[in-house]
Amino acid sequence: MNDITLLLTNFFGLFMESAPWLLMGLLVAGIMHELVPVSLLQKHMGKNSVGAVIKSAFIGAPLPLCSCGVIPAALGLRRSGASKPATASFLVSTPETGVDSISVSYALLGPVFAVVRPVAAIFSAIYTGLMVKWFVKDEQDISSSSATPEKVEQDSCRSSKASVQEPVSSCCASKAEVVAPVKSCCSETAHEKPESTCCSSEKPAAQSSCCDTKVTTPAPAETSSCCSSTQAESEKENKVVQIWQFATGKLLEDITMWLLIGLTLAAAIQTWVPVSFLTQWGDGFLAMLVMALIGIPMYICATASTPLAVGFLSAGLSPGAILVFLLAGPATNISTMGMIGRELGRRSLIIYLFCILTASIGLGYLLNAAVEAFNWQSFIPTGEGAHHHGETVNAFYALCAVVLGALMVRNSWQAAKDKWFSGNNMQSSCH
Repeated sequence: MNDITLLLTNFFGLFMESAPWLLMGLLVAGIMHELVPVSLLQKHMGKNSVGAVIKSAFIGAPLPLCSCGVIPAALGLRRSGASKPATASFLVSTPETGVDSISVSYALLGPVFAVVRPVAAIFSAIYTGLMVKWFVKDEQDISSSSATPEKVEQDSCRSSKASVQEPVSSCCASKAEVVAPVKSCCSETAHEKPESTCCSSEKPAAQSSCCDTKVTTPAPAETSSCCSSTQAESEKENKVVQIWQFATGKLLEDITMWLLIGLTLAAAIQTWVPVSFLTQWGDGFLAMLVMALIGIPMYICATASTPLAVGFLSAGLSPGAILVFLLAGPATNISTMGMIGRELGRRSLIIYLFCILTASIGLGYLLNAAVEAFNWQSFIPTGEGAHHHGETVNAFYALCAVVLGALMVRNSWQAAKDKWFSGNNMQSSCH
């Protein structure tokens, strides 16, 4: 019974710790999905190129998103046009480091980790993105290459078919103007262009040759649509509503199951895996491998992993093994692996895990060698540290957890209600 109580305590502690970062990630994803132009994402992250991978690594490194908050942000990027290599690079660099974790690393682990940690995160992100680029095909490149211009023949003024435009009505127009059919120099049939503007007079529209470019008659400066101001206000309101609906609706619903599974497994590790199990393997390759295998499924953010690293360091683990945990822990968890497998494919998931494992261990060996070669031991503290929130911050974290839990319950209730109504409708239609 005590173990179950401790498990629930760890679960709710992790849920409360991750709630504000997850809400921030949902907000960032909603803004990127609705406000960031798809062309901009395709320009910097949409191409399956080395430059897109490098840009994604540097874009994600300073963002204060943890392993939970990066999931909706990366999901929004992917669904907005980012390529698989760029998404994988963003998924690695964003949770492994950030301005908040760098400051905490300097306070608890010293200047060496404050510098090495972001550099290692960017390197491992570029390495992972390049591996995905080289060994995984991106469907977006295939679809974009197959999308050839098919409207050239339709847009040509020399097409054999006539273009007939229906009359345009307006909220302010009193009379509809009918322009007589004009023989085109290129078409075989006449074009009918009954048009009227919102506030136009009864002057007929100017005629032009079909082979010329589009000619528009400039309207007076005082003329404006009677609906323009209302439409602008409604568009702004719709954008806010769309951001909220996307962030707290479909996107949160897609990650809820994996999020809860990851939190449960992380709480189980904290409950039943003692620190002595992690420190009994020494400081060589086996220790690094154990730290990587423990950190990969663990649900922990870069900031929260820092005090754990201090405990491992004071227990006797080498700086390289600590770096392995700081890289593998935040970069991967059950939730992230589930999202990668669903959005990027199983092959991308295997390459992603392989790159995190090999990069973290390789960089751990390099750090141990650098510490020995340059005598950096004095810059790495070995005393235990702690990371506690103040009362005001705890209240804020608890409020975010309540909001996040309420949104999850709302989505689950809505999904169950829709499923129940759809089942009843199917039964009634059968009768």
